[in-house]
Amino acid sequence: MTGDTLAALLLARTGDERPGLYAGDRVWSWHDHVEAARAAATWLDARTPGGPLHVGVLCDNVPELLFLVGGAALAGHVVVALNPTRSPAELARDAAATDVALLLFDDPYEETARSLAADLGMECLPLGGAAGEPAPATRTAEPGDLVMLIFTSGTSGRPRAVRITQRKLAVPGRSLAALLTPADVVYCSMPLFHSGALMAAYAPALASGAALALRRRFSASGLLPDVRRYGCTYLHYVGKALSYVLATPPHPDDAANPLRIAFGNEGSATAVRRFGERFGCHVIDAFGSTETAIALTPDPAGPPGCLGRLPEGVEIRDPATGERCPAARIEDGRLANPGEAIGELVNVRGAGLFDGYYNDPEADAERVRDGAFWSGDLAYADAAGHVFFAGRGTERLRVDGENLAVAPIEAALREFAGVVEAAVYPVPDAVAGDQVMAALVLAGPFSADAFAAFLASRRDLGVKAVPRYIRICTALPQTPSHKVVKRDLAREAWRTTDPVWRRTGTTWRPLGEEDVNAIEAEFAGNGRAHLLEA
Repeated sequence: MTGDTLAALLLARTGDERPGLYAGDRVWSWHDHVEAARAAATWLDARTPGGPLHVGVLCDNVPELLFLVGGAALAGHVVVALNPTRSPAELARDAAATDVALLLFDDPYEETARSLAADLGMECLPLGGAAGEPAPATRTAEPGDLVMLIFTSGTSGRPRAVRITQRKLAVPGRSLAALLTPADVVYCSMPLFHSGALMAAYAPALASGAALALRRRFSASGLLPDVRRYGCTYLHYVGKALSYVLATPPHPDDAANPLRIAFGNEGSATAVRRFGERFGCHVIDAFGSTETAIALTPDPAGPPGCLGRLPEGVEIRDPATGERCPAARIEDGRLANPGEAIGELVNVRGAGLFDGYYNDPEADAERVRDGAFWSGDLAYADAAGHVFFAGRGTERLRVDGENLAVAPIEAALREFAGVVEAAVYPVPDAVAGDQVMAALVLAGPFSADAFAAFLASRRDLGVKAVPRYIRICTALPQTPSHKVVKRDLAREAWRTTDPVWRRTGTTWRPLGEEDVNAIEAEFAGNGRAHLLEA
């Protein structure tokens, strides 16, 4: 069995009778976990004797999903992690694009799964039934073998299925295992249909022999009780999770817990500091993406908000010219030269752990050009090499940890009565990631009630794709070739004389000067005011 494989990490736990997995009141030893994965492998082999089976899964964080992934790694099958927050139309497209031949579900997604399976003409079964008799692994896994497909979004508007290979899970697992011992317990409440939870929680636990405590869904109020209940020493987070936990009422004994490390990405500088202080742990906020082609190591001694230093082989380049961007000039705490300093993070030495997208050569060509990986992530670096994140360009955005493409959202908004043109672009969120903003050119007056009713009727818009801000324009800024200059819209955000409406829940109301001041004060309070300048 080749070393840099998920299968090798799994089989190394054979015979380990220590607790390996906690889920609610249930406990599995690591050996039990291996046997459950072998049983899933037997079941998968029986379903498709002639070749790899692509199995779509709609579920929350349940042990059976991990057993299925382990079975796929052992037997050479592929788990397609479908995101249950996507709309029915998006799910159908995702399943078709990844050759899903069987759909598995767990509560509460049975109705969605059966409807989707009926539309696509495939079999649909409960996830808990995906088990046979455990059998020894007879297949030799290789690092490049496909184990999973996990969706992200590219700039063209089509969702891209990232190839999650054996090595793509094993390498970060072995790396992060250096932070753990077999006596540790890893807390996993981030969704397992994302790469982060698999690479930064499950794989490190597997590689180190630490136990994994699995929560079905993230709960801000439930995190600390869970940490104490299971004795968690390490937790993985994404995006706003830290801020949601910090919003819970504080207690004098919050730091009385076993937590040592919180590891994740996209936490604001303020949230990272406050979480560590309140809960008495070390927070490591790293940079990463599903593609895993670029890694930045956090620098605790660096300026607040920095992602770390530029490593050898990673540069910030102008996406238009391909030239390396000059160092950022920081004056009075603000970026003084955003036009020349902000560029795209590029791995000039190759694609790192990126093994390509599934059956999407155009998407591969977009990312890997002349032997270099272009991330699509914007950043700038100071003279000392400290890197600061500056966004994800205007054709894609990240909301609550979800990558979204603008084209499908624009297509939906153009269906609203009276829309002449629509442009969708990211504006920064005060805590983490982005918010969706749209500029609309209308043939008549804007009706907030009609717009809210329209959005509620759209099955092709996931909950996170619904705009937070709407700008009503007389015209959109355009190039001579009639392409919308979204960077101007994104830079102005809500700082415009055009009417801007903001959504709270399903209610829209005009944005006033006091609202703008409150929003920007929130950015300052979270250490993210520099994003407004960028």
